[in-house]
Amino acid sequence: MGFFSKRFDFLRGNFNKITGSLFRFRVLQYSIVAIRGDEARKTFFDDKNLNFTEGYKILVGASPDLKDISEDLKTEKGVTDINKRLALLLNRNRLSDVLPNLMEDMNKRMLAWGKEGRFDPFRNIYDLVFQMTVRMATCDELATNYDDMLLLQKCYWDLEKSATPTALLLPWIPSPAKKKKAAATMGLYTTLKSYVDKRREAHTPSSDAIDVLLAKGDEEKEIIGFVLAVIFAGVINTGMISCWALMYLASNPEWRVKVKAEIDELISKHTDTTSSEPLHKRLSAIPIAVWEDEMPIVDVVIRETIRITQSATLLRRNVIDDMEIDGHKVAKGEFIAYSTRDSHMNTDFYENPEMFDPDRYRPGREEDKKSTFAYVGWGAGRHPCTGMKVAKLEIKAILALFLAGYDYTVVDSSGNYPKSLPKPNYNDIHSARPIGEQCFFQFERKLE
Repeated sequence: MGFFSKRFDFLRGNFNKITGSLFRFRVLQYSIVAIRGDEARKTFFDDKNLNFTEGYKILVGASPDLKDISEDLKTEKGVTDINKRLALLLNRNRLSDVLPNLMEDMNKRMLAWGKEGRFDPFRNIYDLVFQMTVRMATCDELATNYDDMLLLQKCYWDLEKSATPTALLLPWIPSPAKKKKAAATMGLYTTLKSYVDKRREAHTPSSDAIDVLLAKGDEEKEIIGFVLAVIFAGVINTGMISCWALMYLASNPEWRVKVKAEIDELISKHTDTTSSEPLHKRLSAIPIAVWEDEMPIVDVVIRETIRITQSATLLRRNVIDDMEIDGHKVAKGEFIAYSTRDSHMNTDFYENPEMFDPDRYRPGREEDKKSTFAYVGWGAGRHPCTGMKVAKLEIKAILALFLAGYDYTVVDSSGNYPKSLPKPNYNDIHSARPIGEQCFFQFERKLE
């Protein structure tokens, strides 16, 4: 059905048929309430009746489902435990330790592109994000083993694309998608287990994530479950934002110049300008606090990229009592669906919302503050995104290394600049690839 195959079109089409703030539809025995508008939005993000974990348990099925590694992740306590581990692993001290390795990993992969050429950003940039995510969440041995990285990546994408309506709603049927999901899950599990075992048996502990969690006393299933949660939460969104930020900057030279100047200033101010070290090592020397606090131009570019590109349908389930949303009864057990486009493309908040305009966040305009939850790109209310800081760091690292080290332009398959600016396919929940003809980055490496 449309909710699974073309979710954006399904929600938009049904809302275009009504004047109110919600409509209902059914998926087998489940009742789903799609909502929009100010009052409904506030309830969605703030009401304690609405459970985050239960909302995604049935209607989104890409995550692995091995019972011995998934049970802890299916509860609110499981989400809290994941957030505690994130806080332990992603503090500034540990990010400072891991940043040189992140930069080294990215540089090696970028060198493999060659001095000049053409690549598909929705493959190559996603490769960078996957590499960084695994580095952050596992150990050096895995992050530097490209054969196992390729295996993990294949299993990951097999799982992401296995969430067919049949596999989700009729899981007892041995469909091809279900079999593929089981094989991919086992591939992820056995690969990660082998590295947890290696790190447990190592004579000298390291500061890598698996070692930190082992030292904390976590069991094998908890560590593997956490790693999988980080990968599935981070790769798609961080990859999508990184790709489209570079796409918008290529199409908006004024903002590209501003971002490049901010990156150059950081390099000049916080690294040795007389050093002969390569660019990635110089970037590694910039303190984490600077990456987080001294890149206001890049911050608004990221914010605007998310607003325009993101078409997520956020989900909750009413698990406590019957309740009201904007004057309409929502029964206990019903699912609630909210599209971020309701906020982010709202002309009451955003002037020319389809236009890429990072200036809309500057003092004096601040369009994202015109209403409660006018901007929900990093979560909101009771469920903000706990991985926001590390996601921003990864995006900024990609933009810095690419923009400082390369010249590039967007081209079509014939090597020409596209006749029209690429637009995201909002029904493509995996990567929001451009609608229509495939596009590429034509690049030349300028700085080692």
